[in-house]
Amino acid sequence: MELARRVSNLTPSTTLAITAKAKAMKAEGIDVIGLGAGEPDFNTPQEIIEAAYRSMLDGQTKYTPAGGMVSLKQAVIDKFQRDQQLTYKTNEVIITNGAKHALYTLFQVLLNKDDEVIISAPYWVSYPEQVKLAEGKPVFVEGKEANRFKITPEQLEDAITPRTKAFILNSPSNPTGMIYTREELEKIGEVCLAHHILIVSDEIYEKLIYGGSKHVSIAELSPELKAQTIIINGVSKSHSMTGWRIGYAAGNAEIIKAMTSLASHSTSNPSTTSQFAALAAYNGDQAPVEKMRQAFEERLDAVFEQLNAIDGVTCLKPQGAFYLFPNVKEAAKLTGFETVDEFVAALLEEAKVAVVPGSGFGFEDCIRLSYATSLDLLKKALNRIDQFIAAHKK
Repeated sequence: MELARRVSNLTPSTTLAITAKAKAMKAEGIDVIGLGAGEPDFNTPQEIIEAAYRSMLDGQTKYTPAGGMVSLKQAVIDKFQRDQQLTYKTNEVIITNGAKHALYTLFQVLLNKDDEVIISAPYWVSYPEQVKLAEGKPVFVEGKEANRFKITPEQLEDAITPRTKAFILNSPSNPTGMIYTREELEKIGEVCLAHHILIVSDEIYEKLIYGGSKHVSIAELSPELKAQTIIINGVSKSHSMTGWRIGYAAGNAEIIKAMTSLASHSTSNPSTTSQFAALAAYNGDQAPVEKMRQAFEERLDAVFEQLNAIDGVTCLKPQGAFYLFPNVKEAAKLTGFETVDEFVAALLEEAKVAVVPGSGFGFEDCIRLSYATSLDLLKKALNRIDQFIAAHKK
């Protein structure tokens, strides 16, 4: 049977593939250290788990509105007001099955065939695939390493054509952990406003900020930018709730209405139990969020210099998220591998360390390492990488 072209053209998720292989090797009893997963290693806070359990005991196990419970929408609205002084109405918010589903649904209702979406590289692996699934065209703009992997307003301007429909902004970034400053966002916002381009602002890592940096949402800069921005967020990273699958989008009511209509015919509604968990996450004690953030920052500070001391490896210090994105082009060259992808494959087979090649993020010279694991395992993994390079060095 011939499959639809929309799926035959998809590129498999590099992160999921690496994680699956590492788990398979572990299942065979092999001592693999996996640094590929993009999820916190903490359990969901106990109060959230208990709230979800109570909701089930109370009989809250039925359908909810397709766009999510009104009470959870209100909790999201309160969160925006509390964190960014942004005001939304309930018809400007949709609750989804994770932030990834919010993005997918948005592109499905936004894009017509060959509409263009500008994506800065390095990028999260699913952005271009979701654009392609909506028959759109991803347009890549390289964020230079010398500019901390961020694109400039001039680069954005040069990439715009009559078919440009949207620009994806991810700050803090996956995979680089870099953050756009208020001044940078203002200049990028000017370009988007001038060309009437929708800004898709993925802010899923907003609570994981380090070194005194500050997260700024482009929507908070002006009423005009707020009107032209769809914010994507969720509880997965901030509250260690990846498996609960609750995300949301906030913005233009007409777009949100279309997303809700599509969701009603595809997923019906997000899990009711998970929505009650997310409600507890936003309305409850936020101390666990800060505790996890501090733990990630401690890990980052503890291993950053060790990583940069490895022969052939250079890395910019991330300001957010929980990833390191070192350039290992020289390390691959030193060890006799033609590409970083080959270097990564050998690292897993021989050193038993699973990392994600940068090619999956549109940046072939780098690898992504997640420090969402214990400090002992991180140090052990970096020692293995160091020893692997030393053993193979030509």
